[in-house]
Amino acid sequence: MNLPMKWLAEFTDVGDINIKDYCDRMTLTGSKVEGWATLAQDIQNVVVGKILTITPHANSDHLLICSIDVGDEEPRQIVTGAHNISEGDLVPVAKAPAKLPGGIEIKSGKLRGEKSDGMLCSIAELGLTLHDMPYAVEDGILILKEEVPMSVGQDIRDVLMLSDDVVEFEITPNRPDCLSVIGLARETGASFNRSVKYHTPTVKTAGGNVSDYISVEVKNTELCPRYTARVVRNVKIEPSPLWLRMRLRAAGVRPINNIVDITNYVMLEYGQPMHAFDYSCLNGKKIIVRNAENGENFRSLDSIDHTLKDSMLVIADESRAVALAGVMGGENSEITDTTATVVFESANFLGSSVRLTSRALGMRTESSGRFEKNLDAEMTLAAVDRACELVNMLGAGEVVDGFIDVYGKKRETTVLPLESEKINSFLGENIPEQTMREIFKSLDFGVEGNTITVPSFRSDVECRADLAEEVLRIFGYDTVKATPFRSGVKTGQFSPRYAYRQRINDLLCCYGLDESYSFSFISPTFYDKIGIERPELLRIRNPLGEDTSVMRTVILPSLLESLARNYNYGAPSAGLFESASVYLPVNGKDLPDEPLRTVAAFYSMGDFYTMKGIVEAVLRDSGLVYEIDSCDAPYYHPGRTASMKLKKTGETLVSFGELHPDVADRYGFDNVRVYAAEFNSQLMFENADFVREYKALPKYPSVSRDLAFIIDEDITAGAVEKVMNEAGGKLVEDIKVFDVYRGKQLPEGKKSMAFNITLRAPDRTLTDEEADKDTAKIRRAVEEKLGASLR
Repeated sequence: MNLPMKWLAEFTDVGDINIKDYCDRMTLTGSKVEGWATLAQDIQNVVVGKILTITPHANSDHLLICSIDVGDEEPRQIVTGAHNISEGDLVPVAKAPAKLPGGIEIKSGKLRGEKSDGMLCSIAELGLTLHDMPYAVEDGILILKEEVPMSVGQDIRDVLMLSDDVVEFEITPNRPDCLSVIGLARETGASFNRSVKYHTPTVKTAGGNVSDYISVEVKNTELCPRYTARVVRNVKIEPSPLWLRMRLRAAGVRPINNIVDITNYVMLEYGQPMHAFDYSCLNGKKIIVRNAENGENFRSLDSIDHTLKDSMLVIADESRAVALAGVMGGENSEITDTTATVVFESANFLGSSVRLTSRALGMRTESSGRFEKNLDAEMTLAAVDRACELVNMLGAGEVVDGFIDVYGKKRETTVLPLESEKINSFLGENIPEQTMREIFKSLDFGVEGNTITVPSFRSDVECRADLAEEVLRIFGYDTVKATPFRSGVKTGQFSPRYAYRQRINDLLCCYGLDESYSFSFISPTFYDKIGIERPELLRIRNPLGEDTSVMRTVILPSLLESLARNYNYGAPSAGLFESASVYLPVNGKDLPDEPLRTVAAFYSMGDFYTMKGIVEAVLRDSGLVYEIDSCDAPYYHPGRTASMKLKKTGETLVSFGELHPDVADRYGFDNVRVYAAEFNSQLMFENADFVREYKALPKYPSVSRDLAFIIDEDITAGAVEKVMNEAGGKLVEDIKVFDVYRGKQLPEGKKSMAFNITLRAPDRTLTDEEADKDTAKIRRAVEEKLGASLR
């Protein structure tokens, strides 16, 4: 729906409202604005000019030199090639420099040696057509013949009523009342707290009796609840006046002639489609509203033949259909230049019937688009009276006394109680009842006592919730403050186990890994590929095939499949992780245990120590105290693997390392090393500690001591560190391995490991004696428990 603001201003004052503010407010109150535009803004410095003299061009056979009065101190000389002009004509003149539609710029120049200080304009150069200016010469200069006040030098946009702001609305299907200027004026008044001036049509009749001209029979009152008609005689078919043509043009409707333009004008103003029949074309002088006959032929106004079905409603005379109800008129009753008497139709049709007819015949019109939304039957009489009033104003004919109004069963009026407390409870607001009453009155609802009478044009309002919506949208959605739900239902949240899983996932994403998803049911051969024996598995009763026949007890094979796919597709590097449950059969139970596991793997993104850093970061985030130990998983490279064990129980939290070369080959990793880590997320979750306590920086200096031991080859650094920590007690702050040596100078089966021990007391500075005493205690413990000797 295109709404010209000057047309709107006839009903409510909007002159002081900025167009952007208007659009924003209307959208907030439920009338969604798609956009707005200022018409004719691309026409600049074009004025009314009067031709003073016309002389032939000395150097051209077809050019003319015109002296034009444009309201300046001196006339302008303009050279033109048009020959439909005469001295004394008023014409549109583009005074150089000027701008015209299409980005055309007019500048001063010379034509065949003669100065031309502008251009005389045709309708095309002003962006107009013959429908807009029916008296114009299509390929000549526009000679201004409008019966409107105009003066030399006046802006052509004002003279031709071209300038206006037009707002485009997207009207929802439940609000057909807003498919009209009056409906949008009502919404504007309510939105901006402005009064709305409604107009009651006044029709001057010229005698006669409508019953002497026409009669109406409605055979299907379900599809046509109301049919209203009036007759106009002595019709003069001619172009509409400028104001009517330009108003239709601004609204996006093409002017045709005064009678057709009147019906379109009323449709836009009232939202009620109308149709005009040539009275002389109605056989039997009777209108019959009936269902079409199967196979009945009908030619519409656009000269297209249609074959009708008996489910379609037509407007007919005694012998044939003359219009498709609510869609389009017929060519056999079209208004022509010889039409002398007109029958105005203003009817109401069932929306679903119009929609089905329009869709079946492929005919989408302005009329059908409105009727499909179920219009208000109460509009028909006011609309036909407005059309007849316009006939009086335009001098287009004489209105015959009386009207025909066949009205079937009226729709019952909806009356609802005004329950302000319940409305506020529903909205979660505290809007005063008096404010509610004022809002309903501004929307033309009847307000009497504690009842609300819903107007006939608001069939979408049926219950208290609808009343609440009306109140809130006008009061302002933007004024509503956010409040928590008061229904007693707790806010949804993740379970602790799932939240922990997401915490790990987020951390792994931070380290550059991407999350992967795979099926929980796998092939038993997955275990063969990673080189372990098949454990007891939970088999699926009705698998899709052998490849998806068992529930997995480990996730690593599935993740390696995905990683290998990336490698085979040529990805230069890739890192993936997956968090999911595994399914461990439990003896004596039908259902398995489903602990949470997380597996990560990458290639060309780092080395063993990169994966070690990721593992330590995850464990540190969970507040877990762990010890490093060896790992004997067969799918990891011997000597390039490790595990992290929970210190208090010795259970494995994570095992990680470089993938065994044989396993890597089975997955197609030919030239890269693959690193993987398996987290026992369930164990981590059960022992995680997210309480963080602040520790002040040490006040007292630390003391460092280095110890190097000759020790058995199979003893790990982690085992030595454990003994050192136990022996050193609270004074041991940190232990680091800084050297491992194997060589001929050492006995066979032995290695040398050097450790840096940091000692610190929280309440004093350690003396050398204390440090040496504690170091000796650590040395003795390592020698006694691990069979080591000091190097």
